[in-house]
Amino acid sequence: MHAPFPSLIDRIGNTPLIRLNRLSDASGCEILGKAEFMNPGGSVKDRAALGIVRDAERRGQLRPGGIIVEGTAGNTGIGLAVVGNCLGYTTVIVMPDNQSKDKVDTLRAYGAEVRLVPAVPFKDPNHFVHTSRRLAEELAASAPHGAVWANQFDNVANRDFHTRTTAAEIWEQTAGRVDAFTCSVGTGGTLAGVARGLRARKASVQIGLADPEGSALFNYYNSGELRAAGSSISEGIGTSRITANFADTAIDYPFQIPDSEALPLVYDLIRSDGLLLGGSSGINVAGALRMARALGPGHVIVTILCDSGLRYRQRLFNREFLAGRGLVLPEWLKLDA
Repeated sequence: MHAPFPSLIDRIGNTPLIRLNRLSDASGCEILGKAEFMNPGGSVKDRAALGIVRDAERRGQLRPGGIIVEGTAGNTGIGLAVVGNCLGYTTVIVMPDNQSKDKVDTLRAYGAEVRLVPAVPFKDPNHFVHTSRRLAEELAASAPHGAVWANQFDNVANRDFHTRTTAAEIWEQTAGRVDAFTCSVGTGGTLAGVARGLRARKASVQIGLADPEGSALFNYYNSGELRAAGSSISEGIGTSRITANFADTAIDYPFQIPDSEALPLVYDLIRSDGLLLGGSSGINVAGALRMARALGPGHVIVTILCDSGLRYRQRLFNREFLAGRGLVLPEWLKLDA
């Protein structure tokens, strides 16, 4: 029996690896999903949140009673709210207004202040990241206990925490048998951090990028040009720039994954493995299947199961919304009954 955890944040990390049975059997590879949806805040972003906050504390940037400010598509904000509540900080989150209502409601339920801004390109000064930086600067100067900008995209405490924890866990859980790792990129912290940690232990580990349509990274690794085309209903992944977290990350297999390939996997995993996951997990699992085809049978491939599909009910399980984007909800899901 495990001893009691000192606090909820001590439950962040050490998530299990789950064999995706049907896909593993069909591909001839062991396809394993790191169950990051089992973190206390419900996503892989709990790790970045904890790593960034602890780093800010060590540097003396975050003082007792201080404010954590961040621009996020939602999950990092939820992670910061969880960590902040446990450690006595308040959280202010700036989000683009095109993210799921479920995530906004969750943030507010955790007591975070949420400020919604128009969804605009990164080059626009009103982008949610730039807005959050300005807000953090204002609060740092005016709030009694100061404020810190988490800066998840370019704060390498994000990447380094994944190197120390996620990569180490994958290595231990596979007994060093891992041959490949793949996932999508938002901040780049997960993919870059895990890649660093695994390659330090086994140089032959292959790294794959699962990039949604609407992101520029696939074209960057194929042609050297940061050029995006198309769009995806998945939230929190895809980027138009190379972040500090992701800089200098070597990719062996870049894949572009359309929603039409990822979403059927999201629905199949409900039925075959009992896993109710978000769209980014579908992108990741599709990337793992692409890796399996590229490498051939007999390999151990790990990916990230980012968060629960319950955060995206109004999109993933909305026939009208999906039909407007040429996507189909399977008939066996009797949502209209």
